[in-house]
Amino acid sequence: MDLDAYQAVHEPAWRRLDELAGARRRTGAESDELVRLYQATATDLSAIRSAAPDPEMITRLSQLVARGRAAIAGTHEPAWRDVTRFVVVTAPAALYRLRWWTVAVMVAFVVTGVVAGVWVATNPDALAAMGTPAERDQYVEQAFAEYYDPGAGFAATVWTHNAFLTAICIGTGITGIGPLYFLYSNAVAVGNIGGMMAAHDALDVFLSLILPHGMLELTAVFVAGAAGLKVFWAWVAPGPRTRARALAEEARALFTAALALVGVLAVSGLVEGFVTGSTLLWWVKIAIGAAALAAFWVYTIVLGRRAVRSGETGDLEADRGGYVLATAG
Repeated sequence: MDLDAYQAVHEPAWRRLDELAGARRRTGAESDELVRLYQATATDLSAIRSAAPDPEMITRLSQLVARGRAAIAGTHEPAWRDVTRFVVVTAPAALYRLRWWTVAVMVAFVVTGVVAGVWVATNPDALAAMGTPAERDQYVEQAFAEYYDPGAGFAATVWTHNAFLTAICIGTGITGIGPLYFLYSNAVAVGNIGGMMAAHDALDVFLSLILPHGMLELTAVFVAGAAGLKVFWAWVAPGPRTRARALAEEARALFTAALALVGVLAVSGLVEGFVTGSTLLWWVKIAIGAAALAAFWVYTIVLGRRAVRSGETGDLEADRGGYVLATAG
């Protein structure tokens, strides 16, 4: 198929369908024309997907067909049902499919952080690279604890900062290198700080201030890294799917996970903003953080497993993703 020639012939009909689908009111003749153009464009979409699967053209026509279907049939469900479906079905399915990737990233991160921490704590030269003795004392005794200033402003700052970092990790997933660099640099940074605190006999302070929010916050980082790497792997080893389709499906599921992480990081930010730096007993803080982490995994495993068993992947529904030929009636 000559895609350019095909587009030149059918472009007027596509534009007319777009015009009619966007019209607030239509005459009887225009409604009949809308149905005819919708069916014709759905056929065009099927033909292009079969003979010349150009991703940009398929995306455009899929959206156009969806608009035409909505104009003909109307909205099937209120918007709040879409939100409920996302929270209860789509998001946990995406997170559940990433669970083993998440665990693998977590293990690698923790091992890297512990190695970096032990190196700084036991190697005088590595410890010296963290700053002068006076600078290290000031950080250990004051700056580290003072960073966790309780309040809504701090919680909001933490939330947006962490969301930005995880977005970078996910957004660079296709490269494979981006998530690895992000995870490695953060693991080393956390390990170095922990090692310096341990060298100054303040490891208990470090853990009591990191664990309450860090258990959930770092899990969100692990999920982001896992999502990015899974997209990269879909490009390397697409399996029975075409490489383009594997990338499209995994990328859409990836952004489902990314949206879910917005909520996860919001909870983590609240814990960091109101619990970590509070006057609560250290074990109460850690218990709150552990409860938040447990709630995340219960949500992911219980709802996610149920959704995946019913066929959900975290991707768009087949017709919205452009993989099912829409029909009228």
